Amino acid sequence: MSHQQTWSDALNEAAEILQLFINSPELMNACQRFSSLLVETIQSGGNLFSCGNGGSHCDAMHFAEELTGRFRKDRRAIGALALGDPSHVTCVSNDFGFDHIFARQIEGLGRPGDLLVGLSTSGNSPNVLKAFEVAKIKGIKTIALTGKGGGKLKELAHLSIVVPKATTSDRIQEIHIKLIHTAIESAERDLFPEAYS
Repeated sequence: MSHQQTWSDALNEAAEILQLFINSPELMNACQRFSSLLVETIQSGGNLFSCGNGGSHCDAMHFAEELTGRFRKDRRAIGALALGDPSHVTCVSNDFGFDHIFARQIEGLGRPGDLLVGLSTSGNSPNVLKAFEVAKIKGIKTIALTGKGGGKLKELAHLSIVVPKATTSDRIQEIHIKLIHTAIESAERDLFPEAYS
């Protein structure tokens, strides 16, 4: 396969998946609910937590830094943290096992009124699942960004957005980034309209 064909196929597939979102009232309603939950959490003074593994961990960090830093224009910092700093991960992995790395931080830091966003392309990452279980016990709302049918995480979350059609983690993660950016923009337009004037 030529480089040109690879590029064409990849971009067309991504465009097709985004079009599936646009054409699905169910998916669009879920995306709008993502924005609403962000706004509700920020307005009530709650903190936002995010977690994932590998590329999804990078996306979780990306989500948090857009909130504590800036997205498009300056506005006040929003309380957000991507779970899984190296000292915590090595400590908890050594003492309790890798499946507990996110759950322990939610247990220690999470409060009712907070929001946890978990990213898992399969929806079956054991450490994300355990974090959602702890969040449920603590009264923390949860959003799952998944693919491949949603996995077990779909049933645990208050809100699940499952990327349709895509079968590979890279394509699913690309769509997750679009969802994250659009949720932040939508929430900012509601809470900080001056940033868009």
